[in-house]
Amino acid sequence: MAENTATGGATIELENLTKRYPGNPAPSVDNVSMEIGAGETVIFVGPSGCGKSTTLKMINRLIEPTSGRIRINGEDVTDIDPVRLRRKVGYAIQSAGLFPHMTVAQNIGLVPKMAGWSKARIRDRVEELLDLVGLDPAEFHGRYPRQLSGGQQQRVGVARALAADPPVLLMDEPFGAVDPITRDHLQDELIRLQHELHKTIVFVTHDFDEAIKLGDRIAVLRERSHIAQFDTPEAILTNPADDFVSGFVGAGAALKRLNLTRVRDVEITEYPTVTVDDPLQDIFDRLRRSGTNEILMLDKRGRPYKWLRRGDLMRAKGSLARAGTLVHDTVTREATLRDALEAVLTDNAGRVAVTGRRGEYTGVVDMETLMNSVHELLEADRLDAIEHQHELEEAREELTHTEQEGPGGEARA
Repeated sequence: MAENTATGGATIELENLTKRYPGNPAPSVDNVSMEIGAGETVIFVGPSGCGKSTTLKMINRLIEPTSGRIRINGEDVTDIDPVRLRRKVGYAIQSAGLFPHMTVAQNIGLVPKMAGWSKARIRDRVEELLDLVGLDPAEFHGRYPRQLSGGQQQRVGVARALAADPPVLLMDEPFGAVDPITRDHLQDELIRLQHELHKTIVFVTHDFDEAIKLGDRIAVLRERSHIAQFDTPEAILTNPADDFVSGFVGAGAALKRLNLTRVRDVEITEYPTVTVDDPLQDIFDRLRRSGTNEILMLDKRGRPYKWLRRGDLMRAKGSLARAGTLVHDTVTREATLRDALEAVLTDNAGRVAVTGRRGEYTGVVDMETLMNSVHELLEADRLDAIEHQHELEEAREELTHTEQEGPGGEARA
C-alpha cells in the first residue's frame, strides 16, 4: 500500500455570507458569519428548508453566494476559479453520487486524473483509499456501483471525496439513505478516518443524535441559517441557548450524552472464541475450560460469526452447520455507548461483540459496563441540577438583600 502522506485540515471563515434567489423577497441564507478551525468537524443541524445545505454548497461554490466572503486557510476563495476551488474541497452527498458507468477505481481516481496525476500515482492512491475506508482493493477495484451495497457505495463516495487529499471535506447528509445499522457503522468509520486524517469536515444533517455523535462543534440553525447556538455537543446538551435549541435536544439529554462516550473509553473484555475450522471436540473442550455458558465462533477471517451455547453443542450431532445464533449486530471501538446499548438490547443477550476496521473480533462490551456508564451520567446530571438549584437560591437571596437596602446601600426604614 502507498505510504499515507495525507495533509491535515484548513481553517474556514464565512463572513456575512448571503444568498438571495430572484423572486424571493427574503434571502435563503442571511448574513452568516462563522469560523471553523483546521481539523475540526462542524455539524450544521436545523429544520428542513432552513438553508443548511445552501450554506454548505456556498463553501465550494456549487451555489454562488450573492454577497459575503469565504476564506479557506486565509485565502479569499470567493473570486477564484470555482473548478480549481472544488479540487481543493472534497464533497460527499447522499446516495454517494457515483458514476454508474465507471468502476470503483475510476470513480475514486477521477479528480486526481483531472488534476494531471500519473497513472501509477492514481493507482497507488486508489489502493490506499480503498484500504482506508475498509474495502479490500483486490475485491472492489474493478466493481461497478450497481454491484455494491448502499454502505459500500457510501464508503467509495467518501474515498472519492478524499482522492486528491483536500484539506476540507463537505458532507451533505451522506448517510441519510442507508439503513440504521449501516448508518451507525459508516458514522464510526468517519470518526476513525478523522482520527487518522484530521481534515476540516463540515457536515449537514437533520438528525441531532448524528450531530452529537460526529461533531466537535454543532451549529444549530434557524430559518435562513441564522445561528441559534454554535457550541460543543456537551454544552448544547447541558445548556441549550433557548427553547428552539431545547426542541432539538428533546427529552432524555442524559441518555443522549451516551453519544459523547465511545466504546474505546470503557472496558472491553475478552471472551472465549473458536473458529469455524476448529474440530467439534476442541470446541467442546474450549467451552468447558472457559467456565462460561457461551462461546463465540469466528469465521475464516476472524470476524464474529455465531454465538454457541452449551445446549447448541449438545444438539449438534457432529455438525455445527445449523447450531447456534448468527451474530447480527457488532460495534466498533469508535461506536458510541448508545450504539452499543441499542445493540445489546436488540440482541437481548447482555453483550455485543466489538470489531476492528476490517470486521475482525477484538472483544466484548457487556450490559453491566454500559449500565454503569448510564448511572454515572444520571448521577452527574442529578448533582448538576442540585448545584444549579443552589445557585438560583443564592441569586434570589442576593436580589432580596439588594432590594431591602436603599439605593445608597442602607436598609430601608
